[in-house]
Amino acid sequence: MKIALVKYNAGNIQSVIYALNRLGIDPILTDDHEVLQSADKVIFPGVGEANAAMRSLKVKKLDEVIPKLKQPVFGICVGQQLLCKHSEENNTDCLGVFDLDVKKFPTENLKVPQIGWNNIHSVKSPLFEDLPEDSFVYFVHSYYTELSQQTIATADYGVPFSAALHKDNFYAAQFHPEKSSTVGSKILQNFIEKCN
Repeated sequence: MKIALVKYNAGNIQSVIYALNRLGIDPILTDDHEVLQSADKVIFPGVGEANAAMRSLKVKKLDEVIPKLKQPVFGICVGQQLLCKHSEENNTDCLGVFDLDVKKFPTENLKVPQIGWNNIHSVKSPLFEDLPEDSFVYFVHSYYTELSQQTIATADYGVPFSAALHKDNFYAAQFHPEKSSTVGSKILQNFIEKCN
């Protein structure tokens, strides 16, 4: 099975590669349009600032390729946010796969960013098969995606938000499965084996 990782100017790629290696998978890190289109599965990771990340995608015309991919695609952290319509982070128009807005956490009574472990609730999707409700996963983010019909896991940090999303062949997680211990490994494995 050919697993492609989207190569663009957003960090954390190496952690995802190591997590996949632990599952016996050697992914291809690429920004080549044809390689991405021909892969069996595509992982779209990301850490950093939405506006800079979108600029990087546009330089490589990946903003045109990613939304049209037909195979299962898994956006992680900023990858989830970039798959949405718009982010409040520097007023950024994103890829629009999910018709949702990304908002900044209210800072009055919260320490922002959220950094650390948090529970996920109301899980539904092959992505979470064989995982218990209220599993702990690792988050690092200042912005969140609103709840919607496409929410497949929720979390709370001052406000309830979409910890994970699913629409058609697109899956996404706000948390970092590659840093979420055995739960995260199982989620990556489920994406590889069960998400079609």
